Amino acid sequence: MSESVDDSPFRPETGARDQARQFVLPLVVRLEKAAPPARTDALETAARAVLMLLSDERARGDGEWARAVRDWQDARIRKVVRRARGAEWRRAEALPGITATGRSAEVRVFPPVPLDGWPKELAKLQVSGTELDDPEPPEPAGPGVPVLWMSPKVTMSAGKAMAQAGHGAQLAWWELREEQRAAWHEAGFPLAVRTAPPERWPELTSSGLPLVRDAGFTEIAPGSCTVVAEHPGLR
Repeated sequence: MSESVDDSPFRPETGARDQARQFVLPLVVRLEKAAPPARTDALETAARAVLMLLSDERARGDGEWARAVRDWQDARIRKVVRRARGAEWRRAEALPGITATGRSAEVRVFPPVPLDGWPKELAKLQVSGTELDDPEPPEPAGPGVPVLWMSPKVTMSAGKAMAQAGHGAQLAWWELREEQRAAWHEAGFPLAVRTAPPERWPELTSSGLPLVRDAGFTEIAPGSCTVVAEHPGLR
C-alpha cells in the first residue's frame, strides 16, 4: 500500500478510515529504573516488534489475531507505547503477545484492541514519561540495512518516536512484495532507525518512499512528516 496525501492513514482530515471502528496497537517497553534501554535501540526494537506481529501466523489468514489486525488496518493504524517495570512488566508478559528483544531494549506488542477496550493490565500503565537517551551516538547503518529515517525537524518523546518508527516499518512492509517480506522475516527483520541529515530530509520526503504523516493526536501538529522508510526493495 502506497502512502500519499490522499490515502494516508495519518491524514488529519476526516475520511473513510475515521468512520470505521477505531482500534489501537498496544506496545509496552520495559523500563527498569536501574537499566533503561538506549533510545535508538528502543526505537528499533519497537519497529521490529510491529513487523513480528504483522508476519505472525496468528495475525494472518484465519489466525486468532487476524480479525483484530484487519479491523485495525481498516481504520487509522494507531499505536500507543506504554512503559512497565517489575511486576507490571511480568503481568504484561502474561498476556498474549510477542516480545522483541534488542541489545538493551525489550518491547512487547499485543494484538490490536478497541480504543476503549484495553486489557486492565495494560490500561493501568503510564504513557507519559518515556524519556530515553543514547549513551553514544549510533553508528551509521550497515550496507543494505533498511533505515527508518526520523525527521530532523520534529521533536518527540521516546514513546512517541517508538510508535512513529513502528508506523514507518509497517508502511514499508505493506509496499514490499511477498518474497521480499519473506526474506526480511527470515533475516530477523534487520533495520536501523536514524535521524536524517537536515540537508537530506527534503529529498527523502519527496522520494516516493513510504512516508509517515502523523494524525496529530498527541505531541505534534497534524500532518507532520515524521518518518521515511528506506528499504532496498523499494528503491
